[in-house]
Amino acid sequence: MKSGILCILLLLLGPKLLVAQLVLTSPNGTILTTGNGLAFMAKSALADVEGNVYNIATIGTQTWMADNLKSTKYNDGTSLPNVTDDNTWSTTTTAAYCYYDNDPSNKDSHGSLYNWYAVDNNDASKMASNGGKNICPKGWHVPSDAEWTTLVDYLGTNANGKLKETGLAHWSDPNHGATNESGFTAVPGGFRHFAGFVFFQKNDYLWMWSTTWYGHGGTIRIYSLDYPVSQNMQMERYGLSVRCLKD
Repeated sequence: MKSGILCILLLLLGPKLLVAQLVLTSPNGTILTTGNGLAFMAKSALADVEGNVYNIATIGTQTWMADNLKSTKYNDGTSLPNVTDDNTWSTTTTAAYCYYDNDPSNKDSHGSLYNWYAVDNNDASKMASNGGKNICPKGWHVPSDAEWTTLVDYLGTNANGKLKETGLAHWSDPNHGATNESGFTAVPGGFRHFAGFVFFQKNDYLWMWSTTWYGHGGTIRIYSLDYPVSQNMQMERYGLSVRCLKD
């Protein structure tokens, strides 16, 4: 859609109800205005160094990747090792990634899982485990805990539900409170245990890294159940999802 062109979006709400909504695009296509003048979240495309394409969503003053990261390279083109061996995963102290159950078919729907060394790019607390490289596309970064807090505080009540993709295509039943009104479209990636030999909760949790260091790597967790979004820390060798934030 070009800037200034009035268009009609047809929204299918249930099996029989079809609603037409007037929208006006902004120059960059990321903010739309409805016919009644209310702003709502819109998505546009972002590509990483490998050509993987992601939706994005502007939420308050922040712009977020609206898909789980899939990249197997830093944004300078350096490859990360795909570690499938359990013993290697459990002992490595450098950047690595894998797919849930070591099955590449999970990449498109759930993204990749990374250890914390892959995202360790916090100048204040860096463990120098990845040479200062950035796994996010240029102009984007793995968020700190403070930046995650800004997102959750902005959403307020039922932030967990406002962040989650609706329905049961990826989340396990009952996916309490899911509205995705933020446009963040949280999809559960599950996690790989730090011992490497087991994968858990692919349909129940979206665990994502932050760059904040608490003696262990900082994380944020979104639930299938009706729980608040939680922030805590995990062993660096856990395999968790990543969402990127625009600089």
